[in-house]
Amino acid sequence: MTPPPEVLVTEISATGDWRNALRTAFRSPAELCDYLGLPTSLGAAAGDFPMLVPRSYASRMVPGDPADPLLRQVLPVADEHQPAAGFTSDPVGDLAAETGRGVLHKYQGRVLLVLTGACAVNCRYCFRRHYPYSTASASPREWQSALAAITADTTIEEVLLSGGDPLVLDDELLADLTQGIESIPHVRRLRIHTRLPIVVPERVTARFAEVLASTRLNTVVVVHANHANELNHEVAGALLRLKASGTLLLNQAVLLRGVNDSTASQRALCERLIELGVLPYYLHQLDRVAGAQHFEVSVAEGLEIIRELRSQLPGYMVPRYVQEIAGEPNKRVLA
Repeated sequence: MTPPPEVLVTEISATGDWRNALRTAFRSPAELCDYLGLPTSLGAAAGDFPMLVPRSYASRMVPGDPADPLLRQVLPVADEHQPAAGFTSDPVGDLAAETGRGVLHKYQGRVLLVLTGACAVNCRYCFRRHYPYSTASASPREWQSALAAITADTTIEEVLLSGGDPLVLDDELLADLTQGIESIPHVRRLRIHTRLPIVVPERVTARFAEVLASTRLNTVVVVHANHANELNHEVAGALLRLKASGTLLLNQAVLLRGVNDSTASQRALCERLIELGVLPYYLHQLDRVAGAQHFEVSVAEGLEIIRELRSQLPGYMVPRYVQEIAGEPNKRVLA
């Protein structure tokens, strides 16, 4: 379960513009609706998954539009509280893949570190919205044991940093962890999965870019944008800073009802990503996490969108349409 708002605030309460952006984020559905000129009754109680929306992200929403695709991703609604068959608290089998505190080992040659439960934005479709971060994430005091386990397994060539969002940790903590990882001879690649460059672009500091540029590891940053409207001028600057560090930039999106479930919206997203030097990598079929059932788009609809994209765009601009199935040795490629 994601920590309550006061825990998130404690974790991100240092100085700095990007941290101030997190401290001042919207945490009340009524407050966000009022900011957008919408009826405060539009949002519902967030329950045990608190709302968190940075003001810079909210500023990209269209005032007065209850169907705005960015708003739909973050506003709690009554549909979240309706039970739905097949939607569970751990849809991708994270807990079964845990081999140590915050260490998930699902796929050959790769290991994932869950570093924190804090994020810059709480997406309502998050597949880890019920994850027990308080007992299952690797805080800095657990990093040495995680690194020892990676050192002992010479088949591991790539380490993934995830969460929550690893970029809510400060630059020096990330630098220390990167140095620890690069000291393991058989590890060749470092991959970071993050939404912060999209929702709080000022998080991509010169120091963070330096950490990526100075490591011997091949670095990959996988950002998460679902709609072209998320990719404004400030985000473009953040992605440029990442690209200048020599990092490979990929995007993964989730196919979401009422957000990007059309060929036109997916095409606009792919074209904008390529403009910014980011390769459209994955389009995920929704992970069936409890509380996100209203976002589901059928696989048949997703396949049709991909078919149409392939008829309109060069192949490199079309993401792979994938689904994660708990226990399977790789993502299932749908198209």
